[in-house]
Amino acid sequence: MDKVATVDPTDLQQEALSAAAEARTLAALNEVRIHYLGRSSALKLALRNVRDRETGMTLNAVRETVEAALTAREEELARAELEERLVTERVDVTLPAQLLGPPKLRPRGTLHPSTLVRRDVEDIFLGLGYEIVDGREVETTRYNFDALGFPDWHPARSPRASLFLDDHTVLRTETSPAQIHKMEERRPPIYMVSIGRVYRRDTIDATHFPIFHQFEGLAIDEGITLADLKGTLLHVMRELYGPDREMRFRTHYFPFTEPSMEPDVSCFNCGGAGCPICKHSGWIEMGGSGVVDPYLYEFVGWGPEEYTGFAFGMGIERTAQLRYGIAGIRPFWENDLRFLRQFR
Repeated sequence: MDKVATVDPTDLQQEALSAAAEARTLAALNEVRIHYLGRSSALKLALRNVRDRETGMTLNAVRETVEAALTAREEELARAELEERLVTERVDVTLPAQLLGPPKLRPRGTLHPSTLVRRDVEDIFLGLGYEIVDGREVETTRYNFDALGFPDWHPARSPRASLFLDDHTVLRTETSPAQIHKMEERRPPIYMVSIGRVYRRDTIDATHFPIFHQFEGLAIDEGITLADLKGTLLHVMRELYGPDREMRFRTHYFPFTEPSMEPDVSCFNCGGAGCPICKHSGWIEMGGSGVVDPYLYEFVGWGPEEYTGFAFGMGIERTAQLRYGIAGIRPFWENDLRFLRQFR
């Protein structure tokens, strides 16, 4: 009772506030809190033995004031400690992490086989003096179909074959629209390759997938012939597959080239004997090609007899299949590390 009787609320409050202001760490502030607000503190003992309303109100006001001061000081000290840690405890996030066990570097990753082939294709065509062009993946039907000579009844215009966003907007089915944009930008000579992702409603099998990558070339100048196209494709495919692979060209029909032909490469799996991968033909189709139809020149406002040129398009994943001997196209999209690590 003597301890309770000697409590002066005004002095106790001033003493507690001074102690809180002088605390320099959170640990020291916690000691102040225990000393002035703990279960054995003079203030707590005084509150337990209050006998009149006025004294209780005075002591509770002191407690609230001290608690508020301690909370405010705690926030100040926490903020100061955080700022000090941010300055002194810097971490270089570019350093390699340590694995379990003795310190060692994490194993290096590798580029995706599609990326490897894309870079090789770019190097080949840059060596031929071509320009590499990126196009937009969301296209209008004007550039994806109309500019390329697809008639209204063509199966590619059906929602069963292409992915439409609305009646006039489609996920591009090929990278050719980038060539039309380039033809509208400038006059020949034009030597370019457009590379990127394309979309079709294809049924998944060994060589087809709804999403894949293409590279398509366009050369427009004076005096270009089908022989120039064949020579270019032979050079590109020799660079990609080596001198030992067999190659052939077949006549075909495409709306935006005339005459047209399809380049084939001998099947890597059966060597031409026939297997499920090549549909028992011994050959795998690489894409389409041909002499640019004069319709395209008229579409961009040129005279149909001013220039001649050729165009071609091939799939990057299919090129990678033939180059690395990959039986199916599914592994390119499954993100299986057991598959991807083979290209380290």
